[in-house]
Amino acid sequence: MEIGHLIVLALLCVTLKGADASQSAKDYWHSVFPNTRLPKPLWDLVLPSPKTNMPIKVEEEKQYWTLFFEHDLHPRKIMHLGLHKHNDTKNSTISSWARTTSQPFGAWLHAKVEERYNLDEVCGKTAAKGEEKFCATSLQSMMGFAISKLGKNIKAISSSFAQDHDQYVVEEVNKIGEKAVMCHRLNFENVVFYCHQINATTTYMVPLVASDGTKAKALTICHHDTRGMDPIVVYEVLKVKTGTVPVCHFVGNKAIAWVPNLVTSESCVV
Repeated sequence: MEIGHLIVLALLCVTLKGADASQSAKDYWHSVFPNTRLPKPLWDLVLPSPKTNMPIKVEEEKQYWTLFFEHDLHPRKIMHLGLHKHNDTKNSTISSWARTTSQPFGAWLHAKVEERYNLDEVCGKTAAKGEEKFCATSLQSMMGFAISKLGKNIKAISSSFAQDHDQYVVEEVNKIGEKAVMCHRLNFENVVFYCHQINATTTYMVPLVASDGTKAKALTICHHDTRGMDPIVVYEVLKVKTGTVPVCHFVGNKAIAWVPNLVTSESCVV
C-alpha cells in the first residue's frame, strides 16, 4: 500500500512540475509579447507531454530530405520530397556528411544518424564558420536567443507538411528575408532545440498543393555560401560543386524559424 502511495505522489509531483513549467513559459511569452496568443504549432513543439515530447521519427525526417536550386522556386514547379529516393542513398555517404556539415540537424539529416549523438556532443561541438548556435531547453531560452540576434519585433514560422505525400506543386513563393534564427527539435525525449543563425541565407514560405488537393506550407532555406556542405552529397543530388551556386532545402515540421516581423500588427504568428 505504501509503495502505491509513493507512486501516486511521484506522478503528482511530475504533473505539478510540468504544469508549473508550462505556466512559466506562457507567462514569459506574454511578458515579451503582450496580448499576443502563443501559436499552437510552437506550443506543441515545446510543451512536454505524451503526445508532443517524443523523438523525431525516421519516417518524419524522410519526408523533407530534399535539395534543389533557388531558381526552382516558382509557381507550378513540381517538387518531390524524397520519400523514396532517400532510401536509395548510401548510409555511408549520409553518415560522412552528417559528421562534417555545418548544420547537423537540418532537413537533410537521416534520423538514424542523429541517434548516434548525445546531447553533449551536439551542444558542445564548436560552431561552424559563419554560424552562431545555441541549445535551447525551454521556450524562454529559445526566445532569448532569437531576440538577442533579431530584436523583439519578430515572429515564428514553421512548415505544415501532410503525412505520406511525396509530390507537391508550388502554388506561390513568399520571400521572408535574409535574417533568420532556425531552431530544430532534436531527437531526444527531453525538449531540446538546436538553434542557430547562419550567414548568407534567404528564407521563404512556399505554399504547396498535392495531387489530391492537400495543402501544405514549406518553410524553405536557401544557402548562398555552400562551402561548408559535404561535396559528395551536394554533387550526388544536384550534380554541382559546393561553393558554386545557391542550394535550398525544405525544413520539416519539427523546426521553428524566428524572423523579423515586418507587419507590426501581426506579431509571432506561426
